[in-house]
Amino acid sequence: MSDAETSTGDDGPDTVQINLRLTQAFLDDIDATWEEQGFNSRSEFLRYAARDAVKHPEFSREGWKQIAASEHGLRTGEEELVSREEVIAMMDDDTDGE
Repeated sequence: MSDAETSTGDDGPDTVQINLRLTQAFLDDIDATWEEQGFNSRSEFLRYAARDAVKHPEFSREGWKQIAASEHGLRTGEEELVSREEVIAMMDDDTDGE
């Protein structure tokens, strides 16, 4: 059995409240992200993230780690954005060797 509470409040019909334990550092990251991304609340952001994870299982955990690492690299200046043309050139270079 879970600690879930079912309600028909502002979140829509038959929503269920759950409890989630996170580290404070991770919660701080979540809070910064939902605010930066323009979500109205932490709950809205977490529902969106959970919905995406369920609707798009083709995005693997490893893929998300790579995206997060790239985002971190961009924010810290360790990585740079590349243009569309640069990506195409890199792809062409990869296929030339085959």
